[in-house]
Amino acid sequence: MKIKYKRILLKLSGESFTEKKSFGISNEYVSRYAKEIKEVYELGVKIGIVVGGGNIWRGRMAPEMDRATADFMGMIATCINALALQDSLEKLGIPTRVQTAIEMKAIAEPFIRRRALRHLEKNRVVIFAAGTGNPYFTTDTTASLRALEIQADVILKATKVNGVYDKDPMIYPDAKLFEKLDYIEVIRKGLKVMDLTSITLCMDNNLPIIVFDVSKYGNINKIVHGKHIGTLVVKGGKTND
Repeated sequence: MKIKYKRILLKLSGESFTEKKSFGISNEYVSRYAKEIKEVYELGVKIGIVVGGGNIWRGRMAPEMDRATADFMGMIATCINALALQDSLEKLGIPTRVQTAIEMKAIAEPFIRRRALRHLEKNRVVIFAAGTGNPYFTTDTTASLRALEIQADVILKATKVNGVYDKDPMIYPDAKLFEKLDYIEVIRKGLKVMDLTSITLCMDNNLPIIVFDVSKYGNINKIVHGKHIGTLVVKGGKTND
């Protein structure tokens, strides 16, 4: 079967690293993601990954704390997740590099765009940690930025639901799933796909976003082969409302 997306940016939230409503890292989850990433890697797909850190720390956990300080703590949390994912991938024989936006020479490379591109050319999976290196920016914005920098064909935003709904499907059983959306519709409807900055970056550069359920094994493989999974956000996308 023909590959549709040959270079992807996979966005894994911190929550995807752990059990629901829990904290820390689930080795079971991380190992499963690594196996799924390996399957796609072996197809020849170039893979960049941005990881969040919400399973360890979120700034809103301490609203009384200085926002910048809390955000830097969150960036450090993403590095922990990046190292965990790197370990699982390398145990499967997948060469990786972790690049951080905050310098941490002992554990990772600093983010350098040309070096990241070179790693991809050499068939290494590149894991991007520490967000953009700046407070007040989310890892969703990081995903959009890194995807553009590595010239990805698409952003795969992994979630624990099977796409974008008009309201929370966990609360409202009548919630409607959108199969396709335009960036403007996402902004107009206030849908929780990615934050406004990241959506705008993708819209300005015509970078597609696919929001999908990462808990179903094989979804990443299906997506890179062009099968419709989840919700596609793209210029000219029509809603089904």
